[in-house]
Amino acid sequence: MSFKCKICGKAKHSGNSYSHSHTATKRVFKPNLQKQRIVLDNKVQSVLVCTTCIKSGRVIKPKA
Repeated sequence: MSFKCKICGKAKHSGNSYSHSHTATKRVFKPNLQKQRIVLDNKVQSVLVCTTCIKSGRVIKPKA
């Protein structure tokens, strides 16, 4: 399973981390992904979903 949101496709990005002396070193920015049980294609699946999708209501959770 890749480190990517199943709903919006948000994935990790690379960039620079700057020290106090402004020396640049490579780093990775990762999205805040949570493992959730959601309804996807009329099936209940356990997938990685970003918190932005959870808070905005794009994720449909199964009925208990």
